[in-house]
Amino acid sequence: MLNSLKRFFNPAAAGGGPEKKPASEHDIRVATCALFVEMARIDEKFTSAEVDTIISILQEKYGLSPEHANALMAEADQELAQSVDLWQFARLINENYSVDEKLEIIETLWRMVFVDGKMDRYEHYLMNKLKNLLRLSHDQLIEAKLKVLHSSKKKEN
Repeated sequence: MLNSLKRFFNPAAAGGGPEKKPASEHDIRVATCALFVEMARIDEKFTSAEVDTIISILQEKYGLSPEHANALMAEADQELAQSVDLWQFARLINENYSVDEKLEIIETLWRMVFVDGKMDRYEHYLMNKLKNLLRLSHDQLIEAKLKVLHSSKKKEN
């Protein structure tokens, strides 16, 4: 009976199902981009400035052409539409990225929040939710926020 329970909850671990294949770099990029897209549209206003910011980030972070960045964003949007929640995306990121890489994602998300110059309550809620999903501390979240705000003020001067 114990073996049947193991197979039910984890077929691969009990030898009763296919082995779990490791996530591809593309899958991890889609997961990361899905968080960017979710942040951009959380306030129900997915502006062209937010789209441009995501495309720019994808080009900068992954060295993608504009066409590939657009395709990645479209795939992430489709995955979001088919998902129940953000856990599946956070799980891939947690399994494949270091704390420093996750902090870089959080900094990018803060950049998304402040594209319009302000943070609304939905963006605040989502940042705290993602902090928890990505297993980061409140201090790490605030440090990333301050870093983004400080660098944006430097650009203004």
